Amino acid sequence: MSGKQTLPPQQQDHQPGRESEMTPRPDFTPRFRGADRLAGKVAVISGGDSGIGRAVAVAMAREGARIVILYLEEHDDARETARLVAGEGSAAELFAGDLGSEQVCRAAIARAVARFGRIDILVNNAAEQHTVGGLEELTEEQITRTFRTNVFSMFFLTRAALAHMGEGSAIINCTSVTAYRGHTQLLDYSATKGAIVTLTRSLSQLLAERGIRVNAVAPGPIWTPLIPASFDAGKVSTHGSDTPLKRPGQPNEVASCFVFLASAEASYMTGQVLHPNGGEMVGS
Repeated sequence: MSGKQTLPPQQQDHQPGRESEMTPRPDFTPRFRGADRLAGKVAVISGGDSGIGRAVAVAMAREGARIVILYLEEHDDARETARLVAGEGSAAELFAGDLGSEQVCRAAIARAVARFGRIDILVNNAAEQHTVGGLEELTEEQITRTFRTNVFSMFFLTRAALAHMGEGSAIINCTSVTAYRGHTQLLDYSATKGAIVTLTRSLSQLLAERGIRVNAVAPGPIWTPLIPASFDAGKVSTHGSDTPLKRPGQPNEVASCFVFLASAEASYMTGQVLHPNGGEMVGS
């Protein structure tokens, strides 16, 4: 690592973190004018209250989609995201709950359908991560919790949503650069992200005959609430400095990948992974 400071030192003591407490605030504003690429669509976004999820919600709203924001308990961040979606001329529905529970996932999808009558896009983005100093520190409870949030929720949400998705729909899963290069402090998190790559490829084959595309995005070091909620202040201060671009990415630099994969522009892509990671070369 270069050790160059890229951000002010800071730390949060609660997962998955709150965007309102970050300095500077992440840049979620869409970088381009909308072109109605998702006009009339309904997008369900897990972890949609902040970070990458917020940027995806606002970007998809700008493209004409109505948005369902699923989140854990960050009510202020979620309400702010809903306000931003409304500012793009769209509408948002909020649903709070622990998506590691299948019952909660079913209720979330039921709420989405009750509000908007359909689901065209499912963005599986919710995640948590916890650092450990070694394998000896990794407890059964933490492994189970991380897999429930990061992987089980994708199975639960996708299974519930499929009954309301038809030909032309899209599922986009959020994996990570850690799926390809690992991470010594994020053993369970990295393992979940590898599982998500394989799940994406398997689902893409399973759902191809139904005309439902399944792709993924593997971000590198992005400035989201999960960073100060996971690492100490010193680590946060150099976040992204070890990439070829020597900086962390912003959520709006990742959101465009999700919009593209959700749109008809990606109609011949399924089972693929996009890599907005600051220039690191990884396997596809």
